[in-house]
Amino acid sequence: MSFENKVVWITGASSGIGRGMAEAFQAAGAWVIASGRNQAALSEVVGSGGNRTRALPFEATDIEALPGLVERVIADAGRIDMLVNNAGISQRDLAVDTELHVYRTIMEVDFFAPVALTKAVLPHMLARGEGHVAAVASVAGKVGSPQRTGYSAAKHAVMGFYDALRTEVEHQGVRVSTIVPGFVRTEIGARALRGDGQVKGAGDDDVDAGITPAEAAAIILPALAAGQREIPVGAANGMEMALLDLKRQDPERLFDMMGQFGAAVVQKFAEGRAR
Repeated sequence: MSFENKVVWITGASSGIGRGMAEAFQAAGAWVIASGRNQAALSEVVGSGGNRTRALPFEATDIEALPGLVERVIADAGRIDMLVNNAGISQRDLAVDTELHVYRTIMEVDFFAPVALTKAVLPHMLARGEGHVAAVASVAGKVGSPQRTGYSAAKHAVMGFYDALRTEVEHQGVRVSTIVPGFVRTEIGARALRGDGQVKGAGDDDVDAGITPAEAAAIILPALAAGQREIPVGAANGMEMALLDLKRQDPERLFDMMGQFGAAVVQKFAEGRAR
């Protein structure tokens, strides 16, 4: 599949993996609809793409606005060849310290928002008998990790929804891909929510050791072009990527490893409170 003259709509396109993909799709000759909340950042993405990129800012959780936005994109571009659900937030706190409203917020942004947009776009693709829906999940959507109970739950839900959706629409010409990033150097850690709902802020985070958004896009686009259903994204020698293989090959060993890691994280939190 070539992306030349394809219409690709990307959410969360103002930064991180979303911006990396937007720039890569631009370079591949696609018409890009770049969505997100940060209008200034979206303007930069549009500026780098010339007249082949349009900004469509909106709040991902504004579910009522989605049908109108889909109609607007189709009226403007004529069709939607690919939808890439990328917008999301993460979490950095222990479950015992995380308030329920934080879990609800993460689920609304990371799960219900992409599901709602997908449902709004899907009838258009099914009527045409072609299209491609992609959703950015996470290694945390396959492997449970400390400080990410809400994020992991939402990304597991993303994996489940889109895997099940594929069974319903693939035979009707609509492809479905899940993108499973490991550590990618984005602001997702800095923007993650603490247990009280406050933003974590900049500081030491495991994603800082990851690949760049441009490197992530260089993995994602060829896999999407090939119709790959599940796309792992990370450094070939990345520890987090090895966890995906271990989950399949020896889940009990994985649970032991992650349990030991979690115990160390909980101990670190306890020491911090004791100071």
